[in-house]
Amino acid sequence: MIFNAKQTVKSFNSVLNVFIQEGLITRALDFYSLVMAAKTLDISPNVLTFNLVIKAMCKLGLVDRAIEMFREMPHRRCTPDIFTYCTLMDGLCKENRIDEALSLLDEMQIEGCFPSSVTFNVLINALCKKGDLSHAAKVVENMFLKGCAPNEVTYNTLIHGLCLKGKLDKAVSLLNRMVLNKCMPNDVTYGTIINGLVKKGRAADGALVLIAMEERGHCANEYVYSSLVSGLFKEGKSDRAMQLWSKMMEKDCKPNIVVYSALIDGLCQEGKLEEAKRALTEMISKGCMPNAFTYGSLMRGFFQMGDSHEAILVWKEMENNNCIHNEVCYSILIHGFCKDGKLMEALMMWKHMLSRGFKPDVVAYSSMIHGLCNADSVGQGLKLFHEMLCMEPKAQPDVITYNILLDALCKQCSISHAINLLNSMLERGCDPDRVTCNIFLRTLKDKIDPPQDGRDFLDELVVRLLNRQRTLSASKILEVMLHKYLPPKASTWALVVQQLCKPQKIQVAIAKCRSSLYC
Repeated sequence: MIFNAKQTVKSFNSVLNVFIQEGLITRALDFYSLVMAAKTLDISPNVLTFNLVIKAMCKLGLVDRAIEMFREMPHRRCTPDIFTYCTLMDGLCKENRIDEALSLLDEMQIEGCFPSSVTFNVLINALCKKGDLSHAAKVVENMFLKGCAPNEVTYNTLIHGLCLKGKLDKAVSLLNRMVLNKCMPNDVTYGTIINGLVKKGRAADGALVLIAMEERGHCANEYVYSSLVSGLFKEGKSDRAMQLWSKMMEKDCKPNIVVYSALIDGLCQEGKLEEAKRALTEMISKGCMPNAFTYGSLMRGFFQMGDSHEAILVWKEMENNNCIHNEVCYSILIHGFCKDGKLMEALMMWKHMLSRGFKPDVVAYSSMIHGLCNADSVGQGLKLFHEMLCMEPKAQPDVITYNILLDALCKQCSISHAINLLNSMLERGCDPDRVTCNIFLRTLKDKIDPPQDGRDFLDELVVRLLNRQRTLSASKILEVMLHKYLPPKASTWALVVQQLCKPQKIQVAIAKCRSSLYC
């Protein structure tokens, strides 16, 4: 039996929707064009048809074509609905055409189509991603005026945006308001705030947010715990970190490699190597195998305590546990050997690293140069430095590398060579720091008029940095001069004020003036 099913706009929309749901966006648009061009088919598109086609076009990034389709709707006797506007706004926002999306919000209200929370959330999300929080706040105000209450998505989006901009106090305040308004934050929101607080050096505040999170029935994941444990150790709050660890174990939250590594790294930073070793043993006994970062933390810790023998044992344990050494592990070992004056061992490790196909990073290079300079092989150190200049970005010399060589050259009384290196440093965009200044001040103290020589040298350095538009670095050198009672020349002060008083730098200028007057 043959069924002659009537082809209607409903069946047409169903086929369109199937194409879109299956991700066959181009076929959906081709199908629409084919049906619209067919004179034998008496199908007039309705609002749903337009919504589906606009959605398909936006998915392909054809936003301008979607706008054309949107403008065609009235000519087809179709009135755009809230879904039409939301879809088009979302497409515009994804193309970073937020101003056009905001104009569309005004247009829809004029046309009598009232926006919902979803509509506003599309715009708020786009503005927060752009970092335009003030404009996002205005959209929220507009939302209230239109009788739309912010929902979980609104709050979560705003909190995430505030955290990205480092406005943690406002994020926490908004979190509290969210709870008062009976909108429940999700795990991601709590995690975002906690990680943001940890990054700002406020792990203790992050721990308080964790308590509030758990009181409201949420469970923190391993990444939140590792972030807090690591942050508390970095802030010197080892007792709080261990309390958090114990609390996590009491809750039967099984720590993974990330949390264990954070704990071991923190204990090593505190110099508690025996506790770190016990944590490593426990970790392995529970079937959680340490990685290169875990072992690297232990090696670094033992070197810091002057125990190179134990550091080597950790290195060997890595091999026994089939944990592959990486560039960082090699750098830690080379740095440790050079610091202990064991240049031959460092050189052997350097050759071993190269033979394994690993490329030294800036830490490995700087450590090796330091070791060579300490062994009176400054020439070899310079040779290695010139090799660095030809390497990829992660191995380019930094201010520490330059300071090592500048110090070595000045100790050899190779002042002209040191000045040339300083010039090269400035030309390559690496700015001197407090250590650089002290190296040259110490060298110049044996001159006939040391204060004047030191003042002139640093004064010239400030001017050169300002001429290169490196105002922040110049300010740091100025601070050194003021602390050393070597005030810059009046002409230099004038240049500093001129640079700082450019647009966006007025507040910096005021802060610097305050600092020089009262500090």
